[in-house]
Amino acid sequence: MMNRRGAFSVFVSGMLGSLAASEARAAQMDKSTITPPDPVETILLWPNGAPGGEGVSVEEGIVERGDPKALRDRAQVHTRVPKLVVFRPKTPNGAAVMLIPGGGYERVVLDKEGYETGRWLAARGYTCFVLLYRMPGDGWAAGGDAPLQDAQRAIRLIRARADAMKFSADRVAVMGFSAGGHLAANLTTRFDAETYLAVDAADSLATKPNLSALIYPVITLNAAFGHSGSQKQLLARQNTPDRAAELSPERQVREGLSPVFLLHAADDKSVPVENTLLMFSSLKAKGVPAEMHIFEEGGHGFGLRFVAGKPVAAWPHLFETFAKRHGI
Repeated sequence: MMNRRGAFSVFVSGMLGSLAASEARAAQMDKSTITPPDPVETILLWPNGAPGGEGVSVEEGIVERGDPKALRDRAQVHTRVPKLVVFRPKTPNGAAVMLIPGGGYERVVLDKEGYETGRWLAARGYTCFVLLYRMPGDGWAAGGDAPLQDAQRAIRLIRARADAMKFSADRVAVMGFSAGGHLAANLTTRFDAETYLAVDAADSLATKPNLSALIYPVITLNAAFGHSGSQKQLLARQNTPDRAAELSPERQVREGLSPVFLLHAADDKSVPVENTLLMFSSLKAKGVPAEMHIFEEGGHGFGLRFVAGKPVAAWPHLFETFAKRHGI
């Protein structure tokens, strides 16, 4: 009996051990599915350091913000070394997208609006570049134009690599979220502003996006509808009515801009939907091709994570349809 009991005990222990090992492997598989490995290919924007950094003393770092779904949600703060993080598709479709995550111009949200969207687009053939840009309130000499310097330099470097990476230099879109949407809109309307001295041959290339997507974007610096945090950062070095107008993309719209896709949720409590409404109205007044989608619910910062079961879940496919219709 003792031998049988001992054997049974060993059998049960073995079964429990195997079950525990299986559960551990499953958990590890789930974890790797939820958190894919980070991309390793990056492109530094400025070979000799970003311009105007003599008065910058902040330290760059990455913080974990926490997420209700236990997904990775990191942000880079105080960017000192601006760069592009690259997502290469298995089968390039000949177009590229530069992604500009949000963060209130105090940080760059890496996972939710950057890497996850990059993976989604790359799976559909787009060569993607996530822009990690500088913050306007960190002491850079260009102030509110420091992020624009990075965006202009980045799109030039992307075009310089078009042939080698198998996409067309004439099929480069920009997609920005929240404050990153402001930067994308700023690039869309002020692409030809001379914000820095040429560094190399890449700076002879065009800075005008072939298409822009503004996702729940900060647009106006008008106090009535503006995002106070972004406004504070953008005007940290120069707070005048003229400067506020210059950095309000809806007031810089002109004829001949590239097509623009706009998306917002009406219940957004962080960035009022009026930002998108103002931008769309300005684009239409100047005859710029534009498409706007306003959803009843979705809140702010939903990206690809917080859309399940809501009509706003359609937004990535709406963008893809718009982009293809305009050659991107």
